[in-house]
Amino acid sequence: MISLSTSSRALTARLAVAATCNSLHARTFLSVARPAIAATTFRSDIVTPSMFQMRLMSDKTVKTPSMGDSITEGTLTQWHKKVGDYVSRDEQVATIETDKIDIQVNSPDSGKITELCSNEGDTVAVGGNLFKLELGEVPAGAAAPSTPEPPKAPAAAPKAAVSAPAPPPKAPAFSPATPPKAAVNTPAPSKAAVNTPAPSKAASPAAAPIAATDDFPGYAPGVRTERRVKVNRMRSRIAERLKESQNTAASLTQFNEIDMSSLMELRSKYKDQVLEKHGVKFGFMGAFVKACVQALQAVPAVNARMENDEIVYNDFVDVSIAVATPKGLVTPVVRNCESLSMVQVEQSIAGLGKKARDGLLSLEDMVGGTFTISNGGVFGSMMGTPIINQPQSAIFGMHAVKDRAVVVNGQVVVRPMMYIALTYDHRLIDGREATTFLVKVKEAIEDPRRLLLDV
Repeated sequence: MISLSTSSRALTARLAVAATCNSLHARTFLSVARPAIAATTFRSDIVTPSMFQMRLMSDKTVKTPSMGDSITEGTLTQWHKKVGDYVSRDEQVATIETDKIDIQVNSPDSGKITELCSNEGDTVAVGGNLFKLELGEVPAGAAAPSTPEPPKAPAAAPKAAVSAPAPPPKAPAFSPATPPKAAVNTPAPSKAAVNTPAPSKAASPAAAPIAATDDFPGYAPGVRTERRVKVNRMRSRIAERLKESQNTAASLTQFNEIDMSSLMELRSKYKDQVLEKHGVKFGFMGAFVKACVQALQAVPAVNARMENDEIVYNDFVDVSIAVATPKGLVTPVVRNCESLSMVQVEQSIAGLGKKARDGLLSLEDMVGGTFTISNGGVFGSMMGTPIINQPQSAIFGMHAVKDRAVVVNGQVVVRPMMYIALTYDHRLIDGREATTFLVKVKEAIEDPRRLLLDV
């Protein structure tokens, strides 16, 4: 019992000493580590891993968006924002030009632009880095400046440059005018004027007013300059497709003429009511589209296309309407025209035309189309042979309305007449079918009641 208790006391003493040492070591460690911990806690320039991760999550790299199945790249034509600008969600940042349409690139989130990854004029590939955005709310007072405004300032400079150089040339131009006054003040020797070469001297001042024509604004004799402009993607694509059409189709054009009296009378009678009720102008396009629909249904080959060794017939009518824009010709599509009224066709064309002029057409507006109508008459075209819009098989051309003398019931009368044309692919459309198509259109326009009765 004694030996056991002695050994127990010895063990207890050793444990107490060990505990004391451990406690002292712990206090020493804490006293040394506390300043470092405090420093780490209050220093704001130290970036912890969690802070770095949060910073990474607040930055976003915006990629070049998909621009259609067949489009892999485009040309960055304009930045609408610059580094440091704040943008809201869905606000336009850039414009990319493709061979079909211009694509607007909008910001996917609100924030501040920190980097532009490409310059204007660069070719950008779908999926490539376009710009970087620091995510966050747009400050209340931070109105994002738009880049289109600055170009107005330099525009005033050329005016000053034109007006400033104008006075200097005029002074020397009129300085030789003093000698003629001396010649006018001494007309006494009239005989000498006849017998001597004096008249020739008097005639020489007459050349001065001719020389003065050089001082008219804008007069630049002998200027022979030229300038080169890079072909944009849309114009390049148009050229490629038109040449492809000529090389592919066996193109042939037939003509006819239409007396526009009845349609013009109908339009004049109801245009105000149509505008008031439907909010659209009542033009000729609605009637011509519906007339073409009837003709296409009567001659299905004109609404078809050729694919390899097959002819594909369409049971619907999607009409491509040729629209001129500053960058070139585009052909947005009015779909299912067979189920639309004349007024609905006019509304669709008006909407697509506005989008085309504003550069807001989407790829969905452009794809497809079974038949094309081109109205060159709005530009005063008298007659022409339009080129087929591949892979379609025909294109209908409208021209200007002109008063002409025609024979009606044995009488020569003046009527508003229009020439119409149909260019078609002779590989699948025969002359009989093309002629039938034009006659059907002519009959419907000259008697618009046919369009209502579907006869």
